[in-house]
Amino acid sequence: MSNSNQLDSILFDLAPESNEQLQNFCGWHNQHLSDLELKLGVEINHLGFKFKITGHPSRLVIAERAVRAWYAEAEHKTLLPEDLHLLLSSTDIQQGLVQASAGGGEGFEIIRVKRKQIKTRNPNQTQYVRAMKNNEVNFGIGPAGTGKTYLAVASAVAALEADQVRRIILTRPAVEAGEKLGFLPGDLTQKVDPYLRPLYDALFDMLGFEAVERMIEKNVIEIAPLAFMRGRTLNEAFIILDEAQNTTIEQMKMLLTRMGFNSRVAITGDITQCDLPKHQKSGLRDAIEVLAEVDEVGFTFFQVKDVVRHKLVQRIVQAYEQAAPINRQ
Repeated sequence: MSNSNQLDSILFDLAPESNEQLQNFCGWHNQHLSDLELKLGVEINHLGFKFKITGHPSRLVIAERAVRAWYAEAEHKTLLPEDLHLLLSSTDIQQGLVQASAGGGEGFEIIRVKRKQIKTRNPNQTQYVRAMKNNEVNFGIGPAGTGKTYLAVASAVAALEADQVRRIILTRPAVEAGEKLGFLPGDLTQKVDPYLRPLYDALFDMLGFEAVERMIEKNVIEIAPLAFMRGRTLNEAFIILDEAQNTTIEQMKMLLTRMGFNSRVAITGDITQCDLPKHQKSGLRDAIEVLAEVDEVGFTFFQVKDVVRHKLVQRIVQAYEQAAPINRQ
């Protein structure tokens, strides 16, 4: 076996060899395989009934077990995304994923997009990226400069390029959580753009300006204030909510309940930087409490030591954390 920083592969054959069963197993345009890859954190390739799974060594056995179980299901009925969800929620699979995550705690993860490769820089970033592969809803919580938003966008772009989702939706509460855009000059796009600039910057870095513009025109990428999500059902999408500490409890619940089939949600924020009125509880803080025991909801808590910007940023964040609130009023 390779060391913990490298990927390994496992080869095996599926039986019985039934073309109809194989087609049912793979799904339309291999959608079932893409979902398995996303949720198990591996890469699955096959030539007919000969399969190859590539990934962290700790995940290979559980991934093969899931593939064989899914193929067995395909023999008896037409498979739907809901069936895959139930399979991956089984105790056997879940325990295996937990053990794999624990065993793969060392090392790093690499997110590959067409223009570049993004490598995690510390254990919390690694845990965060793995959590986004394994859970349908993920929270990245911590101070500025820890890579929460950038890694979420990178994971979304990688999922889009791998046809695991059909679109990316980026959103955040606008103008100090109040979403009161009327007093700003310009049309709606001009009003909202300044508050979504960090998301644009990450997209431009990974896809290039022209590609992002084309995808926005075709609605493959949608960037909008949080209020625009109300009343929608978002299927086959990677949804990122940034600056989530400025959501109300109602807004957070609204966003989480927009999630449709084959969608994933990444929520980022810093509960120490909340702009809501003092008497109003942050939707992010509330979600940490309410969803703590919900399966397939992941939480990664970043610390000052995880800041990956200029070294002075880490010291500035630490200084503010240590300062008594009464001294800053």
